[in-house]
Amino acid sequence: MHAKIGDWLVVESSQLGHEQRRGLIVDVPAGDGSPPYRVHWLDDDHFALVFPGPDAHVISGDALAEQNARRLRELTGIQAAIASRAHPGQSIGESGHTRVSPK
Repeated sequence: MHAKIGDWLVVESSQLGHEQRRGLIVDVPAGDGSPPYRVHWLDDDHFALVFPGPDAHVISGDALAEQNARRLRELTGIQAAIASRAHPGQSIGESGHTRVSPK
């Protein structure tokens, strides 16, 4: 595993109902990019020196942004499908607000 400052450390959860944990890598003491990494965790605003385990991976900021955008598109599509079944003639816009189609 190798990282640079600005990459993200993502720790996948093996427990049902627990989300993945994401932290911004703010320091890489080793010159070759190997662990440990100083990480700023998003979930609790905590800084820690981390030796990542087998459930962790490093992802670039650009790749994480694309992953987030893809998930948002998927969720928006699911919301639209649910809304169209519950309320025919209505749809959910990008902002998440319901729009009524003109009759």
